Amino acid sequence: MPLELVNSKVVKSPLAAGQNVLARKGSMLYYTGDVHFIPHSMGGSSGVAGMAGRLMSGEHVAMMAAEGQGEVFYGDAGLYVEVIHLDGSSMLTVEADRLLAHDGCLSSSIVSLGSQGGAVRGAVRGAMTGQGLFTTQLTGVGSVAVLSHGGAMALQVGPEHPQVVVDPQAYVCHLGNIDVDISANVGWRDAVGRGSGEAVQLKMTGMGTVWVQASEKKF
Repeated sequence: MPLELVNSKVVKSPLAAGQNVLARKGSMLYYTGDVHFIPHSMGGSSGVAGMAGRLMSGEHVAMMAAEGQGEVFYGDAGLYVEVIHLDGSSMLTVEADRLLAHDGCLSSSIVSLGSQGGAVRGAVRGAMTGQGLFTTQLTGVGSVAVLSHGGAMALQVGPEHPQVVVDPQAYVCHLGNIDVDISANVGWRDAVGRGSGEAVQLKMTGMGTVWVQASEKKF
């Protein structure tokens, strides 16, 4: 039941009995067949405590589950959509506000950026990039639709390109065993507003793929 691109801004989800798709609440454009929608909370524990944790983490995005038989078409605010297929061997790390939809069979969790390079560096990275202190991870076999402003390109990180440096505002998500670190090169010109505008960057190293959007517009 993989998600399929209809065009650069719309994705289609075939639905069969016993399967479901999770999507950003209100992102359904239209559907065919016998389909119904129910609220869903993603990641973390359930109940009031789980909801409070997700709200505090800043990784809460209201989701809905589509069930039944038919086809559902999703889009959001005219943003571009990229479909990423997971084969079960790697984890996708993405901010919740980038998620448009994913197969319901995938497991999701909300983790601290401190788990990616240490608590202090994670906190600094979250504060300087505007990501917050938490991020979302998806695992399993299935497909994920992510949003970008202006479209996204996939960059390989590995032997040929052991380090890829990304503007924090252009970063969309990454897949695989990639370490993310922050690089700050702030000089006196930046302090007085005469810098290059590229003082803070994300260094991606390891093995995997990082998606970068064609814009520095933050959601």
